[in-house]
Amino acid sequence: MATTKNTSKWNLDRMPGLAGRTAVVTGANSGIGLAAADALAEAGAHVVLAVRDTQRGRAAAGRVRGSTEVRRLDLADLTSVREFAQEWGDRPLDLLINNAGVMMLPELRTKDGFEMQFGTNHLGHFALTNLLLPYVTDRVVTVSSGAHRWGGAVMDFDDLNLTKGYTPVRAYARSKLANLLFTLELQRRLTEAGSRVRAVAAHPGYAATNLQSHASNPVSRVAMQLGNRVFAQDDKAGALPTLYAAVMDLPGASYVGPDGLGEMRGAPTLVGRSAAASDPQTARQLWRASEEMTGVGFPVLPAVGAGAGVAGLGRD
Repeated sequence: MATTKNTSKWNLDRMPGLAGRTAVVTGANSGIGLAAADALAEAGAHVVLAVRDTQRGRAAAGRVRGSTEVRRLDLADLTSVREFAQEWGDRPLDLLINNAGVMMLPELRTKDGFEMQFGTNHLGHFALTNLLLPYVTDRVVTVSSGAHRWGGAVMDFDDLNLTKGYTPVRAYARSKLANLLFTLELQRRLTEAGSRVRAVAAHPGYAATNLQSHASNPVSRVAMQLGNRVFAQDDKAGALPTLYAAVMDLPGASYVGPDGLGEMRGAPTLVGRSAAASDPQTARQLWRASEEMTGVGFPVLPAVGAGAGVAGLGRD
C-alpha cells in the first residue's frame, strides 16, 4: 500500500495504472485541469472533461493521450450543474476532481445571484459533488490555493456574497478558504456515513496558467504575468499535487501542495493550512449555508461494499 514517505521526488513516473477507472475533471480545457486530465488518461483512466465551452473542450480532448469524453458544465449556473448530474445517470465514478475556478474578477454575479468567485469556486462544486456523490467510488479532490491565507481570510456568514467591501483579492481568498472547509466537512460526513470515499484537497503552488490573465486590475494582471515568467512552474508541474491527491493512499481531509520554499513549486507532499481552514465548526456552518444557497444537501450513500471505493491506488 502506498504511503506518504519519500514524496519529495514523486512525479508522473510513479503514477499507478488506472485502467477501468473513470474520472471527471472540471475546468479541463486548459492549464492544470488539462494537464491532470492528460496524466489520468495516459495512466489508463477514462476522463470526462467537464467544461463550460464544449468546443474548447473538444479541442483540449484532442490533446489528451487516452480515452476521453466532453460534457458541458457551467459551475456558475446551478441549472447546468443539475443537468450534468442528471445526464450522468448512475454510472460509477472513481475520481471527481473539482479543479475549475475563476480568479481575481471584478464584482460579478452567477446566474443564481451569488458572488462569482464564491459561487463558481465553491458553491458550484459543492452542488456538483453532492449530486454525484452516490456514484463516487474512491475520492473527491478539490483544488484550493495558498491564497486561502491571504489577508487572514475568514468566512463572514452575514455577507457570503460580499455585498459590502468587495475586492477581487478578498473574494478569491475566501472562495479558496471555502474549498478547504468544504473538504473538511465532507470528509466528516463521509466518515459518519461509513463510506470509504475520501475527500482530499490540493493546491498547485505558483503555476503559470491562463487563470492569472483574468485578474480585473491591470497592474495585478501584469505583475502576475511577470511572476509567471520568473517564478512559476508549468501547468504539468502544477498538476502534480492534484494527481498525488487523486491516486495516493492519503488520510481523508489531507491537503497536498508543493514541497518547495513557500509551497510555490516542487514535488507534492502533505502541507498545512490556516487555522481558519481547520475549524470544524466553521466548516459545518459553511455546509449548512451552502445547502440553503444551492438547495442541494448531502445524499444518502450506498452501503459499504455496494460500489465502495478501493483505498490506495498508488504504489511506492
